[in-house]
Amino acid sequence: MSVSPSAMITGASTGIGYATSKFLVEKGWNVFAGVRKTEDGERLKSELGEAVTPVICDVTDGAQVKAAGDLVREMLGEENLAGLVNNAGVAVAGPLLHLPIEDMQRQLEINVTGQLRVTQAFAPLLGAEVGRGGKPGRIVNISSVAGLSATPLVTPYACSKHALEAFTQGLRRELIMYGIDVVAINPGPIATPIWDKAEEMDPEQYAGTDYEAAIRKILGYMLDRGRSGLPPIKVAEAIYAGLTDEKPKLNTILSPEPFQQWLMSVLPSRMVDRLIAKRLGLTPDARR
Repeated sequence: MSVSPSAMITGASTGIGYATSKFLVEKGWNVFAGVRKTEDGERLKSELGEAVTPVICDVTDGAQVKAAGDLVREMLGEENLAGLVNNAGVAVAGPLLHLPIEDMQRQLEINVTGQLRVTQAFAPLLGAEVGRGGKPGRIVNISSVAGLSATPLVTPYACSKHALEAFTQGLRRELIMYGIDVVAINPGPIATPIWDKAEEMDPEQYAGTDYEAAIRKILGYMLDRGRSGLPPIKVAEAIYAGLTDEKPKLNTILSPEPFQQWLMSVLPSRMVDRLIAKRLGLTPDARR
C-alpha cells in the first residue's frame, strides 16, 4: 500500500458514503469502500479511480464484516488504518403503538449492532493491536440531529441514533488507552437516497389508526426536507475534519435550518412537544 492515509467507509455506494469517498480520494487518501453489491463496487472504482478498493460489507452479516476486516488487514500490512467511517444506515418510520416489531429490530440491527460489528472488525487496524505501524487512527460515526431530539413517527430512526450517541461516547472513553479518538457527525436533512426510500412506506399500513393523517404529513415532510437538504459534500467535509483536525469536535451538527435547530434545543421540552404535536395533528382533538 501507499504511504497515503487509508480509510474504511461503510455504505459507500451512494449519498454521504460516496461523497466522502470522493472527497478523501481528492485529498490523496486511499479508500476502502464498503458496499453490498459487486456492481456498486465496480462503479465506484470506475468513477473514483484506483485509490478506491471496493469491499463487500453488509453490516448485518458478521461473516462478511470479518472477511472485510481480513481483506483490509492484508492490504495494509503493518500500516495503521487512519480512519473508520461508520456511515451505513437506514431510516424506519411508523407510530410506535402500531410499528411491526421486526421493523424496529431491523432498524437497530443496521444502525446500531451493525456499527458494533464493523468497529470490532476494524478497531485493531486503527491501533488497538500491538505491533502495527503509524499513529492511531480515528472513528467517525454518522449520527443525526435525530440522535439529539426525537421526532414523532420517525422514532425508530431516532432510537437508533440516540443509541449511536451513547455508543460513540462510551467507545471514545474505552479507546483512550489506544489513542483512538471517536467523534460523531450529526446531519439534519441531507439530500441523499435514504429519504427517497420513504416513498416505499405505505401509509395504508396504518389506515384506520389515529396516526394515519399524521403519517402522511411526516412522510411528505421527510421527502421534501430530504430532497431540499444540504448536499452530501457538506457532511464529507465535516468527516474529513473529524479525521484530520488536531482536536475535532465531539459532535458536529449540520443543518439547513440552524436557527430552527438551535431554537428547538433551547425551548422548554413541553413547549416543543406541543409545537410538534400541533404541526403533525397529534393533539387530543385530532383523535378519531
